[in-house]
Amino acid sequence: MKPFWFLIVALVCFSATAQEEQTQTVQGIVQNDADDKVLENVNIVNLNQVIGTVSERDGSFEIPAKVNDTLYFSYLGFKSIRVRVTNDLLKFGEIKVKMTELGIALEEVVIRPVELTGYLEIDAKIIPVYDDYRYAIAGLDRGYEGGSQQPGAVGKVLSAIFNPADFLYNVFGKRPKQMRKLRQMKADDNIRNLLQSKFDRETLMAVLQLERNDLDMILNNCNYSDQFIRTANDLQILDAISECYEEYKVLNRE
Repeated sequence: MKPFWFLIVALVCFSATAQEEQTQTVQGIVQNDADDKVLENVNIVNLNQVIGTVSERDGSFEIPAKVNDTLYFSYLGFKSIRVRVTNDLLKFGEIKVKMTELGIALEEVVIRPVELTGYLEIDAKIIPVYDDYRYAIAGLDRGYEGGSQQPGAVGKVLSAIFNPADFLYNVFGKRPKQMRKLRQMKADDNIRNLLQSKFDRETLMAVLQLERNDLDMILNNCNYSDQFIRTANDLQILDAISECYEEYKVLNRE
């Protein structure tokens, strides 16, 4: 009889484990912690499954998740928070997520428009020129942004071209888990829409488990200029890193 009971216990344990690992739907409402008012268009990302969504007008949201997944909530002017998915959370039904507003004193920004005269010779001198060059080499299907015209820019580009596999391995070789999420992020429309409107790199850092200086280092080593790194939105940063990583994977296979 002992083998029989052992089999029953094993099947029960296996069933419980399977239920824990099964993807379910987390439902809830996002509120302002100060006054309990609902928050619309809060960005919610499952960091483990790389799935995104936004809260509705009534603050409600639904997102697929499994036990031990982490949900990342971000909203302009509020402190971003992470919520760990537990068995109790899934069984509880609708959850309430309360976000704390940030008190930020914004500095005055003066925008000076470019006033054109209508005379080409004069206006050509007024319009600002950005000296960020992307070097192209015959036979290659892409360019390399070396930054402003500096003595070391061309040398940096050439080192990436003549030793591409070794060069890019130093950038991506030690981050296989993080980089595998790049394709998932690009494939999710909700995440792409979120990143297109953001410039703080917060969501990128949360999903890829990287620090801000790690992102800057990757972009620098992939020959993107300081101007691009400073001004690009998060979606442009994602596409830039992804393009460089895809190049690394091709070269690494060869």
